[in-house]
Amino acid sequence: MSALGNIISKELKELLTPSAIIPIIVIALIYGSIGSSIENIQEGLQEKPILGYIDEDNSELSHVITNYLKNNTDVIFNSTDILDKSIGLEQVKEKDGVALLLIEQNFSKNILNDSQGDIEIYWIMKGGGIFDTISSDALERVLYSSSQEISKILIGGNTTINSTIALWPTKRIDTTYFKDKEIRLSPSTISGLLASQSTFMPIIIMMLIIFAGQMIISSMALEKENKTLETLLTLPVKRTSIVTGKIAASAIIGLLFAIIYMFGMNNYLQGLSGSGQLNLADFGLTLGNQDFILVGISLFITLIAALALCMLLGTFAKNFKSAQTFVFPVTMLAMIPMFITIFFDFETLPLIFKGLLFAIPFSHPMIATRALIFDNYLLVISGIIYVLIFAIVIISIVVWVFKTDRLLTGSTLTRKIRLFRKRF
Repeated sequence: MSALGNIISKELKELLTPSAIIPIIVIALIYGSIGSSIENIQEGLQEKPILGYIDEDNSELSHVITNYLKNNTDVIFNSTDILDKSIGLEQVKEKDGVALLLIEQNFSKNILNDSQGDIEIYWIMKGGGIFDTISSDALERVLYSSSQEISKILIGGNTTINSTIALWPTKRIDTTYFKDKEIRLSPSTISGLLASQSTFMPIIIMMLIIFAGQMIISSMALEKENKTLETLLTLPVKRTSIVTGKIAASAIIGLLFAIIYMFGMNNYLQGLSGSGQLNLADFGLTLGNQDFILVGISLFITLIAALALCMLLGTFAKNFKSAQTFVFPVTMLAMIPMFITIFFDFETLPLIFKGLLFAIPFSHPMIATRALIFDNYLLVISGIIYVLIFAIVIISIVVWVFKTDRLLTGSTLTRKIRLFRKRF
């Protein structure tokens, strides 16, 4: 082989390491799963939503709506009496339905008199994730199409109705039941508000954890590569003092990141509350001062746990280059809950996935924002306690590792392999 070929072969061996290949493969798999998720959303939009309706008007134009609903949705309850509203809601909830529609009296009369006909919609919202609002989005499309059917009748009949009413003959009055709250908004609007408050937070938290973790692991690797860690360990200083100093420094970094994050999030949410026509505080979809404190505590303890875990992983890194391999597990532990909390609501997940998500310590500050909006303090506080225990366990392991000679002599397994090779 020529000199150029040898150089190319050498560079390829140095570049194509597991630390370089595995992240690319995993990222490709993640993007593939996102594509599958989008495909599932599109398939969900094609499924017939389950609903009930009460046609109190019982007129020709209201029958246009009800007949369209019968053909394009799964109707599990229908009535013409407003007194059956509570029964209808119970049946819709039992059948895991989307909504109960109420076509009010004088629906046709209002339209023919140049006023929009009112349709009250009582939505049953299960969760705030993207996947949780698929059925309601599908029903909104059906309602829009049914309204257009009335428009065709009005325009085809050459009536003298106002052109605006002919094009938009119906008006929705939305009421959503979501997590023991009654909100005068549609699920799509609520989902948008929740996205503005709790979708971007997991992304920011993920970036904080990955950045802090990479910094700590790289720092440990550089200390081992430059032999400064070995020098430090040979000094007449207690190992516990060394670990305490590193953990304390990590805690200060974690506190600084948490303060910056909370300051930025507070300004971000205040900006959202003060902009647009909707004020989030009017619907109880904002965080109070105690909620911000809990989110800050959750984030701080999670960062401490992440930094301690990264310090433990950093003890296995031989040099700066190999340290990048150990950043990958931390990255995955941050990315997996980020995607789950964006696409799903924790409350709507199957029990096994709830347990898996709860077991990932980095997921708790991501869950906390949405949970506190709906006063789920038990989930947030139990998450804080769990992450605190996790951090204490990891810190204890780090202290034990520093008390041994592993950082100076290498792992026990590595020494055994070397001794075996020398014998044979």
